[in-house]
Parts: sequence; C-alpha cells; structure tokens
Amino acid sequence: MELPKFLLGDNTDFPDDIFIIHLDYPRFIINLKDDEVEFLEEAEDLDEAELNAEMESLIEKANEFYDREVNRYEE
Repeated sequence: MELPKFLLGDNTDFPDDIFIIHLDYPRFIINLKDDEVEFLEEAEDLDEAELNAEMESLIEKANEFYDREVNRYEE
C-alpha cells in the first residue's frame, strides 16, 4: 500500500487543534495551533543541524499541505 506523505487529523477531545501527520522519515505529528512537534521515531541518521533544517522545510510543507486541503474542501 502506498501512503501519502501527509495526513490531516482532528480530534473532538482537542477542538481547537489541527494535526498534520507526516508519514515519511522522520515521522512526526505537528499541531498547527502552536507548531508543537511530536516525533514518532528518533532521527538517528541526522545530526542536530541537519534535523533542524529538515524540520523547517517539512513544517513549511505541512502548512502548504493544510492550506491546499482547506482550499479543496472550500471548492
């Protein structure tokens, strides 16, 4: 099965939160309400500088994914 890179998630226990789940390496969940990131696995092959640069790019892509999905729902 081929999985998408990002998934959009919500939960009625957290009504003000919007979650983006990143399914490629490194796997993580970001809460767009406050940009808090929870890693689902350790990024063992990246040093801290590489991980920070990679995460900055992935968070930007997660926000672009969210904007795209919201625009599609509105159409």
